[in-house]
Amino acid sequence: MRTTPSSPVGLHRVLEPAGAALPQLAQRIDASPQIWPDEVRIAVDTLNLDAASFRQLSDKHGGDGAAVRAEVLDIVAARGKMQNPVTGSGGMLIGRVDEVGPQASLDVAVGDTIATLVSLSLTPLTITDGLERWDGRSERVPAHGTAILFGRTIAARLPEDLSPELALMVMDVCGAPALVARVVEQYLARGVTPTVAVLGGAGKSGSLSLAAARHTGARRTIAVVPFEREAELLRGTALADEIVIADARSPIGLSEAVAAAGGPADITVVCVDVPGCEQPAILATAQGGTIIFFSMATSFAAAALGAEGVAADVTMLVGNGYTPGHADYALELLRGSADVRRLFEARLAE
Repeated sequence: MRTTPSSPVGLHRVLEPAGAALPQLAQRIDASPQIWPDEVRIAVDTLNLDAASFRQLSDKHGGDGAAVRAEVLDIVAARGKMQNPVTGSGGMLIGRVDEVGPQASLDVAVGDTIATLVSLSLTPLTITDGLERWDGRSERVPAHGTAILFGRTIAARLPEDLSPELALMVMDVCGAPALVARVVEQYLARGVTPTVAVLGGAGKSGSLSLAAARHTGARRTIAVVPFEREAELLRGTALADEIVIADARSPIGLSEAVAAAGGPADITVVCVDVPGCEQPAILATAQGGTIIFFSMATSFAAAALGAEGVAADVTMLVGNGYTPGHADYALELLRGSADVRRLFEARLAE
């Protein structure tokens, strides 16, 4: 075990630029498995790439899984972490606790199976199996290797009543429903029962966001999806009062579709993994409303300047992936909603 001073936020592992950036912004970090006293080492079982990152890699290589796998290996080897250089995002992982430093504050023990609730874009990571069990065609990546959690971090033990794969899918997006619930509660506290529109409502974060809005007491929920096959996933469920098929990148098309479904929305939640949804989301939101951006494909310059350009008085929130109790809340929504569970299990089966 190392004895030199360490930083609870991982500054001691930043190699480039040394001492000038946190691990998430660093170009290269030290991913060696020997830990400092406040760190935890994980034996990796599965990586889960975030949707925006996987889509970018898959599109870049025309769906060639071998090429996607090779690039992921190159990124990890070069950077010491899985951080897509285009999207800046990573994902998360599940694994078994391998070693716990004597000064570690994380409440885990050797042998615990956990999901990391911090991004792979800042997690020191080594891959030892060449990702030989992954075909490069899905976000879920079987892997062997090691990962390091810093002194100041979050993780969760995997629940015994769910498969690890299902739990990982939920925990990967658990920040979204928790923040949606908080914002809906803030509206209710002001005496406003909000209409909530979710762009990408049939996806993982989208369906959980709809469930959270419904569970917390939203007046109306509107799910926006791009294709009929995704609308079919939501039909017959209790998640959305209205299901809208619209291109979330079309400013007029989206705003008119949301208006016809009972909008504009008081709260708009952006859960799609493609760029160009900033201004459409602004136009679909009522004056004085709130937009929550959960997509890593979001351009925050485009969002800010777009709102200014159309004189939109909207509050825009960055979904940072962490709200206290977010993992437990997302799992409760899954357990309590047969509709949500069915959607997740269908995606897992794919």
